[in-house]
Amino acid sequence: MSDPTSAPRIALQPLPYVDLLAPRAASDIRLVVIHCTELPDLATARVYGERVLYDSGTGASGHWYIDRDGRIVEYVPASRIAHHVRGHNATSIGIELVNTGRFPDWYDSRHQAMDEAYTPMQIDALVALLAHLRATLPNLQEIAGHEDLDTDRVAASEDPALTVARKRDPGPLFPWADVLARVPLARIGV
Repeated sequence: MSDPTSAPRIALQPLPYVDLLAPRAASDIRLVVIHCTELPDLATARVYGERVLYDSGTGASGHWYIDRDGRIVEYVPASRIAHHVRGHNATSIGIELVNTGRFPDWYDSRHQAMDEAYTPMQIDALVALLAHLRATLPNLQEIAGHEDLDTDRVAASEDPALTVARKRDPGPLFPWADVLARVPLARIGV
């Protein structure tokens, strides 16, 4: 078994605005939030991550992205606050798993299934990354899915009289029991 304190192989690809994101101490991080990109591939996720959405000149992004083949890419270092989950950014890190989710009909009530399974390579890479983060971030104790923390509902795109979950990731096919059995983090928000 590999040493959990040694980092898995991570490709560093900082977002263009990374230096505009607020800095923080490693000791501020208590929570890791698991997301899925709800996009078709890593290249599309990068395009979405580079979009400037806020007056600060920054956008929405996770810290690390894990592709279907298990490749890990860092867009934002843990030392910066990324915009990935409302109300929890200052004390959390975000890990995005490439997965189509509900793409491209995120809010269409007729297309809410999230039926793409996560690959074994993705889950193994996630576990390796989580073990490393758990060993190197002194106060990291908790884990949640995006859907556990953002429970808002929004109008369905095809019929505003209906509502759908704003966030459903990582979704029903995420193997929580497997991940939690392999990395000692407490799941919150459920």
